[in-house]
Amino acid sequence: MLNRFFELDRHQTTVGRELQAGLTTFAAMAYILAVNPVILANTGMNVEALVTVTALTAAIATALMALLTNYPIALAPGMGINAFFTFTIVLGKGVPWSEALGMVFVNGVIFLALSVSGVREKIIEAIPHALKMAVTCGIGLFIAFIGLKNGGVIVANPVTFVAHGNFASGPVALCLFGLVLTAILVARRVPGAIVLGIAAVTLLGLFVPAGGGKMVSQWPDHLVSLPVSPAPVFLKLTFHFLGSANAILLAVPLILTLLLVDMFDNIGTLIGVTKRAGYLRPDGTLPKAGRALLADSLATLLSALFGTSTVVSYIESASGVEAGGRTGLTGLTTAGLMLVALFFTPLILIVPAVATAPALVIVGVFMMQSIVDIDMTDFRIAMPAVLTLLAIPLTFSIAEGIGLGLIASALLALGLGEPKRMSALGYGLALLFFAQFFHVWIFKG
Repeated sequence: MLNRFFELDRHQTTVGRELQAGLTTFAAMAYILAVNPVILANTGMNVEALVTVTALTAAIATALMALLTNYPIALAPGMGINAFFTFTIVLGKGVPWSEALGMVFVNGVIFLALSVSGVREKIIEAIPHALKMAVTCGIGLFIAFIGLKNGGVIVANPVTFVAHGNFASGPVALCLFGLVLTAILVARRVPGAIVLGIAAVTLLGLFVPAGGGKMVSQWPDHLVSLPVSPAPVFLKLTFHFLGSANAILLAVPLILTLLLVDMFDNIGTLIGVTKRAGYLRPDGTLPKAGRALLADSLATLLSALFGTSTVVSYIESASGVEAGGRTGLTGLTTAGLMLVALFFTPLILIVPAVATAPALVIVGVFMMQSIVDIDMTDFRIAMPAVLTLLAIPLTFSIAEGIGLGLIASALLALGLGEPKRMSALGYGLALLFFAQFFHVWIFKG
């Protein structure tokens, strides 16, 4: 039955190989079960409920992708988008997390409409390629910066803005050890390297003092439990931001950024993973692309309803492909393991911030690798790209980084007398961000 449904023979794979590949993918991305709740909890959301929601949304969205496309692609709340949700929308703009979930839902509705109509690809094409790569790199720097901050490696300084922390303190030393260990495991291509790094630091934290008579990690009362209820965040989204022009002015660029980052993440992952799996055609087109985009869109709506930032396709799915995964059975295996993980919530909750900090830095490094796709020898390309890359971590806002990059690209193209370097839609996006920056409602009246 499995052979017929997933066409295993046609894809030259077996049930055993698909199960092994699903386990490999799960091991590569399981860190999100600990990292996503830690990041989103900064908004005031219940961390225990977030563990449940992270696992549930990952499992359901991955199963959707598997059944709709038969691709070996797993999904989960996206790194970078969760940082944008927390540090830009909620903490930076002062938007309540329930309202932020409402923005994620609106983004999902737009995402679905654009996917069905085909406009989604036009928006992606409107952003210069170098700027797309710069956004990815900027998010990587942003995530790595947050990781170093959470680990105490970087601290605030009134004179230099930032400075290094006390490397001799137990938690910081443990974080640095975890960073080195995880980097070595990743470089050696050890399966599940990031998860192993988190586990090692968490276990060592049971014996390292954190101050105040406490250890960095606290042993749980029990190892296994029934899943925690998602009720504190489930269906808590609100839409008060739609009630006034000023609120909409604030919301539109944020929703637009959610949309753009969501599209970049998903399209990039789909192309990268399906190419390695042998699905991508020579002309660059992808069979069942419409179904894949539909699964991504439904996953975004699912995110807001369950109570987390946007769920996206995970590049870690490539690890399962390398292990031989070729069909949706790989994804279903990963989804099943996500549900099993719910019964180990007590273990996930003991993971301290210094244990997840190295994971953030490593993920940031992976994202920064896209910088090789930016032609730094052409100043017309390099200037907006570098501005975007720097602005995202330094302004602590992915939205403002994208906005500044688009505005710079538009002004540079016009100033050089090369208006065709950007499309009309690209200029429109730049104008929208310009209006938000200077609080000018260009659509009024």
